[in-house]
Amino acid sequence: MDDRRGHDLSRVDPRHLDLLRELADRGSVTAVARATHRTPSAVSQQLRTAQRELRGVPLVEPHGRGLRLTEAGRLLADGGRELSRTVAQVQARWDEFMGSASGTVRVATLPSAATVLLPGVLDRLAATAVELECTDLDIAESEYSGMVADHDIVIGHSFTGPVPAGAEHLVTAALLREPLDIAVRADHPLAAKARVTARDLVAYEWYGVPLGYPFDGLRIAVETAAGQPVQVAQRLRDNRLIEALVAASDRVAVLPRYSTTPGAGLTLRPVHGMAAARWIIAILRPDHAERLAVRTALDAFRAVGREVGGV
Repeated sequence: MDDRRGHDLSRVDPRHLDLLRELADRGSVTAVARATHRTPSAVSQQLRTAQRELRGVPLVEPHGRGLRLTEAGRLLADGGRELSRTVAQVQARWDEFMGSASGTVRVATLPSAATVLLPGVLDRLAATAVELECTDLDIAESEYSGMVADHDIVIGHSFTGPVPAGAEHLVTAALLREPLDIAVRADHPLAAKARVTARDLVAYEWYGVPLGYPFDGLRIAVETAAGQPVQVAQRLRDNRLIEALVAASDRVAVLPRYSTTPGAGLTLRPVHGMAAARWIIAILRPDHAERLAVRTALDAFRAVGREVGGV
């Protein structure tokens, strides 16, 4: 029978708790090594050292070709998250004591969300000592939570609600609820209508998005309501490309209301009886969310979201 008494956690190196948290977040020794600029063998050695500190209690176990955390490892990984958050809280209070927020905040953002939010955010932060280091990305909703390990704020979208799938254990903030409309050429016959119907839309070819992309849900709803399929001429990912193609043709497309380029030769019209929309959200790791500079940047994103359309 295992004797689990006498394991003094005060003697455990806090860096080992952080290493276990990294393994929990990233899923493999190789990914941890890449993120922490170490070799996989160095990471494995540190895991063995952490295990020795606990008198041999297994923290990882073989899984496929790699390693995964044991129950004990997961418990300590959770402790690593709590420790990181506590340190970040103390740092935030210290920053407030010393003056104002400062430092670099790493932001990964969906391009269409950045289009409507980022100019105003940069303007708000211009008078502060907080700088943004931005990366644009276009990934599936389920992948956003995996980006928080390497970024302070991840700006994405969700079509299921203000907390996307897989982000329940993270800090999330709804910045904006953006309606989805039908885009048509400015002098298109449907531009004369205040709202378009499903029956109107099946009469025209569409520029769509790849199958499974969230915007495609409105196309499916239109087909269901009209009782017949629409003809999709092309399936494309980039909103700006779709804008240009719609402006030069009789075809229609689904585009977000606030982040579509104004004056691009387009008219946006809602679909009668369909309140289609997406949530633009910020996702953060709990310890990152405590940093004063990150909170300052997040406040700026929230303020711009309220100015654009509110949540």
